[in-house]
Amino acid sequence: MLFVTIVKSALKSLWGNKLRSFLAMLGIIIGVGAVIAMLAIGTGTQQDVLSRIQTMGTNRLSVRPGQGHTPGGVRGDDVQTLTVQDAEALLAIEGVNTVAPMAQGSAQLKYLSNNTRSRVVGTAVTYLSSNNFQVEHGRFFTDAEADRNARVVVLGSEAAATLGLTRFDIGKPVKVNGLNFEFIGMLKAKGGDSFFSADDMAIVPYTTAMNILFGMNYLSGIEIQAKDSNKMKQVEEAIAAELRKRHKITNPDEDDFEVRNQADIIETMSGVTKTFTYLLGGIAAISLLVGGIGIMNIMLVTVTERTREIGIRKAIGARDRDILQQFLLESLIMSALGGLIGMAAGIGASMVIGRFSQDFNPVVTPQSVLLAIGFSAGVGVFFGFYPAWRAAQLNPIECLYYE
Repeated sequence: MLFVTIVKSALKSLWGNKLRSFLAMLGIIIGVGAVIAMLAIGTGTQQDVLSRIQTMGTNRLSVRPGQGHTPGGVRGDDVQTLTVQDAEALLAIEGVNTVAPMAQGSAQLKYLSNNTRSRVVGTAVTYLSSNNFQVEHGRFFTDAEADRNARVVVLGSEAAATLGLTRFDIGKPVKVNGLNFEFIGMLKAKGGDSFFSADDMAIVPYTTAMNILFGMNYLSGIEIQAKDSNKMKQVEEAIAAELRKRHKITNPDEDDFEVRNQADIIETMSGVTKTFTYLLGGIAAISLLVGGIGIMNIMLVTVTERTREIGIRKAIGARDRDILQQFLLESLIMSALGGLIGMAAGIGASMVIGRFSQDFNPVVTPQSVLLAIGFSAGVGVFFGFYPAWRAAQLNPIECLYYE
């Protein structure tokens, strides 16, 4: 049989059983739609997370407390060895542009009858530029205010909105853990998600946080901005060397601090979110396999119902290969049509999710569409081969006697 004749015959057969064909395609439609939608959600989440990290600057490093060691060399709890003097020493390192000491904790914020619990960051003036924050209303605190433990607070846009504060309330008192602070400024929104928001925080001078709010004599961390993002590794090594010298550490395995490179954080988060994306796609792909089993069952029923037709075709000269091609093509057409409908459904679902989601925007990539369509076609061929092979192996004489 000519290929065109086989295609026409396959389409005619599918059109003659429209409901059955649609039900057979339904699993493929759901599977392809789910794969595209899940990959779009995963990719959108990945891009959103990475863009938020990158807005903080790619030339940033951070120093965090490490873990102590017992005499036997076993790691213990986080230590509290970072000091303001450490931060001042790091500023003298070649390649370091700014240093911001950090004293963090959470506190209850209250204005009139509104209150919320937020992250409080005690830091220096340099924190603003090193983290690419901008003051939208009011002002940031000064070095002079940090030197005298001033009770002043700058709020993120989300924290300010929760407390009912606007630009017209600059200068009014806000309670932080029951203590009066002057509300001096509001940061420009940077965005966030349901897990973390850079806008839901309060910033105070690090001296105020250490001496008044939290009673700390150590730092939670040190934020560093390098002059050149291409020399991050050299700066990172210099920071580690300086801290080992100050903390009298001779063995790097016994470091009581961690130096984190922003580029390394981006790479790690990229790997995590990519794995998450593949996991979502893999889960959705299971429905494609279920759809393939559905196609195989329908095709087996079709072969049984058309046994006499197969016998007649063989009797007038159709070869086993022609029968195999016809039924395999029917399976492929069903899966391909199901894939196309599923593609439209998946893209549509992604657009709907994006419209109602505030945390991220799903991103449909050409690669995800091609992967889903290709996989659906492969499922159609794989699961359609056995029914087609079974039809091709039927004995024409027995087929003609079949009722």
